[in-house]
Amino acid sequence: MAKTAVITGSNSGIGLGVAWEMARAGVDVVLNSFTDDEKDHALATEIAKETGVNARYIQADMSDGDACRALIETAGGCDILVNNAGIQHVSPIEDFPVEKWDAIIAINMSSAFHTTATALPVMRERGWGRIVNIASAHGLTASPFKSAYIAAKHGVVGMTKTVALETAREQITCNAICPGYVLTPLVEAQIPDTAKKYGMTEEEVKQKVILERQPSKEFATVEQLGGTVNFLCSDAAAQITGTTISVDGGWTAL
Repeated sequence: MAKTAVITGSNSGIGLGVAWEMARAGVDVVLNSFTDDEKDHALATEIAKETGVNARYIQADMSDGDACRALIETAGGCDILVNNAGIQHVSPIEDFPVEKWDAIIAINMSSAFHTTATALPVMRERGWGRIVNIASAHGLTASPFKSAYIAAKHGVVGMTKTVALETAREQITCNAICPGYVLTPLVEAQIPDTAKKYGMTEEEVKQKVILERQPSKEFATVEQLGGTVNFLCSDAAAQITGTTISVDGGWTAL
């Protein structure tokens, strides 16, 4: 019987890439975001058609704890939970808008609490489960002007360890993946404007601005992150729990 994975924030970027790779590995997938457009449901239809798995899209606002819990309940089954939903805002802490702080903490961290708390009883009933939290290199280190994001991602890493300890005697694992810079459509869209702003070529922007702290000077890909999730859900990773896996081109080795 195929496993079912619920992937939050998965109608684009990392989440969508993870959904595709999991589907290619034969896992049924539930896509999610806060919108509820035809194109959202079309993504699920496309994945199902291309891979042969069962794919669905369920709308849920990850800033709302009740909606997070309802997502898991509506999904029906949740063998694998990938907490990926996230937003970002950059500002000095004294000027950081309170509403942005609250939203980032809610979506990037608290949503993972609500989904995990709801999914764990389902996993325990089935006798197996995998929780993979998409944290960040910023869950292990810091940069200026990103106080909410860094606080949230550090919190996710800490929560990952706690859940792993609470499930250590069961066939359930909980781990965090900590990507560095990933080449997503959102990042790609920023490159031309940044190039104009600094009078650089697009390649110079990638190497000297975006990838400044990533020693490999190469972006991680959504396919690589999906592959890492699949590994953590495999039998080979059954004794890997409560840890972080960095996919950051050496960033956190500095």
